[in-house]
Amino acid sequence: MKIHEYQGKQIFAKYGVPVPKGYPAFTVDEAEAAAKKLVAETGNQVVVVKAQIHAGGRGKGGGVKVAKGGPTEARQLAEKILGMQLVTHQTGPEGQKVRRLYIEQGLDMARELYLSALVDRDRRRIAFMASTEGGMDIEEVAAHTPEKILTIHVDPTVGLAAYQSRELAFGLGLMQHGKETVAKFVRLMTALYEAVVKEDCALLEINPLAVLKNGDIVALDAKVTFDDNADFRHKGWDELRDTDEEDPVELEAKKAGLNYVSLDGNVGCLVNGAGLAMATMDIIKHAGANHGVAPANFLDVGGGATQEQVTKAFSMILKSPKVKAIFVNIFGGIMKCDVIANGVVAAAKELGLKVPLVVRLEGTNVELGRKILNESGLAIVAATTMADGAKKIVDAVSGGAK
Repeated sequence: MKIHEYQGKQIFAKYGVPVPKGYPAFTVDEAEAAAKKLVAETGNQVVVVKAQIHAGGRGKGGGVKVAKGGPTEARQLAEKILGMQLVTHQTGPEGQKVRRLYIEQGLDMARELYLSALVDRDRRRIAFMASTEGGMDIEEVAAHTPEKILTIHVDPTVGLAAYQSRELAFGLGLMQHGKETVAKFVRLMTALYEAVVKEDCALLEINPLAVLKNGDIVALDAKVTFDDNADFRHKGWDELRDTDEEDPVELEAKKAGLNYVSLDGNVGCLVNGAGLAMATMDIIKHAGANHGVAPANFLDVGGGATQEQVTKAFSMILKSPKVKAIFVNIFGGIMKCDVIANGVVAAAKELGLKVPLVVRLEGTNVELGRKILNESGLAIVAATTMADGAKKIVDAVSGGAK
């Protein structure tokens, strides 16, 4: 689950991470009022108007502007940014509509750095990554100058050690700003580690992390992603959720107890089990590589799905206009093939299925499941193996199922 920059900075402040003063705004009037408040509080006419969407690259897309003329200019910028369709490298060409702004004080920066914390699942530890190349796309830095990325891993049994933070500080060249700046960086790292652990963050990114001309270190940005598996520990997360920024189908799936992720392909997938679902997507991609055929979604109905959930799954798959065919791939263990078959038939009839449907069933009650499908009167293409199903779904999309 992602949250907005201003929400991330509220969490930062809770743990003692230095952040600039700022206020969220949902209207142009609120933006102007926030700018006036900041000028009164800081004595500085310069404020920054920031679009709030769940994507990086806002500055390059025109979503972050500096208002040197105070509240009047801040209002003019807010009028341009609020409601715009902001396109960045993370939103795709369709962009994302800006519905919220963050009005923040301007600061005198000496340097821009990059700092993030994420869960390294291979090493089962939290990793901190830092770079002197703040303000740039970290992907570009990793691709072209990977030596500029510094990484440390935190042993969960002892936590973040001060020497590790100093190691990063020295690597970032913070000693040139004085020992006190290094000390401030160490305190910031300690606060960030506490936030990552206590808030169950999957990713925490600050780009840029600013070194001010007075030697202070301030988080100028905040990208926070929570680990959804920990939502039972954080009842307050619902208040931070912005449903306008999330895929409506994925939200619907979550409410229905289904694991669904939208993709860019044209074959809807309905599978039980995350591993089988990923293997199914791989084999569709492999079989359809030369035919423009690829999975349109990840959908794991789980081991205990009901007929109603299967029908719901079909409904969600068909909400995408890109879907040209559906591949149902079920290995029945706890999940029985006849339950899936009944759900498939019910969904096809209820929704008036008009795209080709390929079904591969194997496992518990498989013969009964196949019998239900065969006697349904529906144009269902049966597959015996995953490879057979992948071939038939590619044929269905590229030239008719055979």
